[in-house]
Amino acid sequence: MSDQSLPVTSLSQLIDGVVVKLGSALGLVWLLLIGVIVVNVISRYLFSEGFIELEELQWHLYATGFLLGLSYALVQDAHVRVDVFRSRWSDQTQAWVEVYGLLLLLLPFVMLVLIAAGPFVLYAFETAEVSQAPGGLPFRWMIKAMLPIGFVLLLLATLSRLSRVLCLLFGWPKPRASQ
Repeated sequence: MSDQSLPVTSLSQLIDGVVVKLGSALGLVWLLLIGVIVVNVISRYLFSEGFIELEELQWHLYATGFLLGLSYALVQDAHVRVDVFRSRWSDQTQAWVEVYGLLLLLLPFVMLVLIAAGPFVLYAFETAEVSQAPGGLPFRWMIKAMLPIGFVLLLLATLSRLSRVLCLLFGWPKPRASQ
């Protein structure tokens, strides 16, 4: 069962469109990350000058790209699978495994992270948390906010994928008419 063999539903079309646009825009985050790394390496090895701000910015950009990119990987079906078993299964069996994986593994994990992330971000915001490193970045809540934002996007991508797999298995929700 490839991503192309799954029917498209109205819900999946809406969510996937948003996630794909966001995922495409995230390419700029990765380019910016490479630029920051290059500047940091040049300043450190050519000028013997290190900047903690650049070190922290690297981690912030990486976390942003990774957390917001999770939903893109799910929508594009570009995530890791155990293909040794999967390749031998029929489309129906693959769809059933997908449903169980989404409902019993991914959705509970996403909900757990979302429940825990709220107080985590709120505390950082309320206390105006900053980096403990001298010269580190302020507004620590902004990077911590990427956790619930990324997982809300992952929740939406999961619901999109679930609607497509349920449509394949049960014909509900109805597939979107070809245009």
